[in-house]
Amino acid sequence: MRWIAACLLSLLALPVLAQTAPAPAPAPRPAAALPRVALTTAAGTVVVEVDTVHAPISGSNFLRYVDQKRLDGAPFYRVVKVQDHFGFVQFGVNNARGKVLPPIKHEPTTLTGIKHTDFTLSTPRRAPGTAAGDFTILLGDQPSFDADPSKPGDNLGYAAFAHVVDGKDVVLKIFDAPNSPTATLGGYFKGEIPAAPVKILTARRVAN
Repeated sequence: MRWIAACLLSLLALPVLAQTAPAPAPAPRPAAALPRVALTTAAGTVVVEVDTVHAPISGSNFLRYVDQKRLDGAPFYRVVKVQDHFGFVQFGVNNARGKVLPPIKHEPTTLTGIKHTDFTLSTPRRAPGTAAGDFTILLGDQPSFDADPSKPGDNLGYAAFAHVVDGKDVVLKIFDAPNSPTATLGGYFKGEIPAAPVKILTARRVAN
């Protein structure tokens, strides 16, 4: 009888143990895929992945230009070539009337954590908070574009927000094409203007 009573007590205790045991941790939710954009040009297609998680202001600004088709017909209008695979190409609306959206708040690399490495997209600016509809693709790692609080003056750098994930050969083709020795952009950038600027035919979001 004592053995039967002990068994009954052990069975009665099981539900209590089940109720107090910790619930299993929920499975982690998969991270949402970052948006991608295909820049279709006469030289080929460049696909960029936009980091709207770490650089939500700069990334969303770029996507607004894409979604409103403001980059359709925009040229790669400046190429700075320091040496082989080191410099940058620049594209965008270039202050074209009716294409420029209001400037955005600056997102320094110290805030986003996105560094200016090879094939990174960034936003050129004058003073912090003046970036709008022009964009730069870097060739080679260029930490000088990153924010550096240890430096004097305007040390906020530029706002990196995306990376080229496909079509790097197209970027290099644009980068390696000859520049005009005499052309300027409003009197500036002599020697940095492509002899035959490549235009973006369309800029559209694409599936990952």
